[in-house]
Amino acid sequence: MSATDWRGRAVTNDDDDLPIDESISRRREARTLLVGLLRPYATAVALLTIVIVLENAARLSVPLLVQRGIDHGIPPIVDGGSARELILIVASLCGVVLVQATSRMFFLRRSGRIGQEVLLELRRRIFRHFQRLDVAFHDRYTSGRVVARSTNDVEAIQLMLQTGFDGLITAILTLLGTSVLLVVLDVKLGLMCLCVFPLLVVLVWWFRTQSAKTYKLVRESAALVIVQFVETMTGIKAVQAYRREPRNQQIFVDVADDYKTINERAFKLLAIFMPAVRLVGNIATGGVLLYGGYRVLHGEMTLGTLTAFLLYLRIFFEPMQEISQFFNTFQSAAAALEKIAGVLAEEPGIQDPERPVQLSKVNGDIKGDIAFRDVNFSYVPDRPVLPDLDLRIPAGQTVALVGTTGAGKTTIAKLIARFYDPTSGAVTLDGVDLRDLAQAQLRRHVVMVTQENFMFEGSVADNIRFGRPDATDAEVRAAAEAVGADRFIDALADGYDTDVAKRGGRLSAGQRQLIAFARAFLADPKVLILDEATSSLDIPSERMVQRALATVLTDRTAVVIAHRLSTVEVADRVLVLEHGRIVEDGPPGELILGDGRYAALHRAWVESLA
Repeated sequence: MSATDWRGRAVTNDDDDLPIDESISRRREARTLLVGLLRPYATAVALLTIVIVLENAARLSVPLLVQRGIDHGIPPIVDGGSARELILIVASLCGVVLVQATSRMFFLRRSGRIGQEVLLELRRRIFRHFQRLDVAFHDRYTSGRVVARSTNDVEAIQLMLQTGFDGLITAILTLLGTSVLLVVLDVKLGLMCLCVFPLLVVLVWWFRTQSAKTYKLVRESAALVIVQFVETMTGIKAVQAYRREPRNQQIFVDVADDYKTINERAFKLLAIFMPAVRLVGNIATGGVLLYGGYRVLHGEMTLGTLTAFLLYLRIFFEPMQEISQFFNTFQSAAAALEKIAGVLAEEPGIQDPERPVQLSKVNGDIKGDIAFRDVNFSYVPDRPVLPDLDLRIPAGQTVALVGTTGAGKTTIAKLIARFYDPTSGAVTLDGVDLRDLAQAQLRRHVVMVTQENFMFEGSVADNIRFGRPDATDAEVRAAAEAVGADRFIDALADGYDTDVAKRGGRLSAGQRQLIAFARAFLADPKVLILDEATSSLDIPSERMVQRALATVLTDRTAVVIAHRLSTVEVADRVLVLEHGRIVEDGPPGELILGDGRYAALHRAWVESLA
């Protein structure tokens, strides 16, 4: 059964059905990423490879010592002679085991440290890159997929680093070493055993090709489970408010069921591969016992040689059985690495120029003059949101954007904040194209306060100084007092040190908005954007926030977007938008007296209060 989302559409993965050339490119990016992560540890990896070789050499020498003990150590004792030879062999065996154990201990400690350092660097890169990517990326890339990339996929790579490297080198050394030693011990018997090798190659090739497809689907399905879980928990208020629990439960069960089905497919592959390898191994062992036993009885082979041969045969088939688990780990890690590489290959749509313009060097003090020059913008090609927009907002002016949903109000705000770049034309600050400014400089002078202001877990003071981490306690208090937030903050249990909890859960919507205003006031931008900052508040909270607006907007350019016309009263100028075009422009007092759209909206608002 194919899972569907809350709209009834099939749940798909962003990486489904990639074009062949893009899929090849993704694999190349994944290899480049892995090599880049391991390059600083090239010397250490080479040393670890030598340690693995030493460990496996010690391991492969054990059957030879057993052979010598049976053929040359025990007979003298049986004949009443000295046990010196056997004692030397046992001592050598103990030394070999000690070398093997020491090598293993060194490898595990050193490889574990390198693996954790590589994973730390990978997590740093992912987190840094997700923060660099623009709003357009985060608008289309769900939070669940972000979580999957930074946790689930990294864990798959961690498993590969912990067991994959060791498993691969050990498997190669074991197969090569035992193949040579089997032939060296007895050419006829060795060649007879190696006849099964082509069959094993076919089995491994079949398992590898099938598991590659299956484990890629496993990773994609796991990501979808995380996506559904995270998005449901993030929107739990809406889920409960609209009684969507049963539907969301069904969606999650369907996705989880798909994940279960794909995992069952992977286990079916293991259920075929592992018994097949064991069957081949047991047949080979039986053949060796029959033929080898015959030759021992006829004096063509010693018992020690046959024993060593059987031990090597067991060692030979061990990696063939373990290789299934290695492929499981490798395929999961490869799929995860491709997904991470794909995200890291995403370039932000908003880039800093090679030679950023310094506003202060161009115009002296920054004033905050905003202009749209023949701006065209569309989120989707051939579907313009803002067609041929020309607009100037003089420094220090407060402009209110009014219009129905989809009129283009928030789009204008996002262009001023440079969350997006215009499709054509230019948006300027003090006459300088925003694309010519470094984003860090622009963010210092343009701040956006949204309807849902995010509060980070921490104290009230920490959230106020979010835009200015170096602000003193006195400056934080002054900002809170300026917007009237100090009254409720002082009433909190720990005042400014009160933990607001996750997402500001200990604060009301109005209190969170006042903290957002204090945050903006402390940042002291030249341009302030209020995107429907009071639309979700109740009347008492709105009045509390309205009193803070006058203080926040003083001596700065402001763009106010609001559905409630009470917010527009603070504006010097009103722009009425319709389908991305300005249909009315003027002081609110003049527009109210007219018979245009704003006057009609104002009358409807007044009537709603009656």
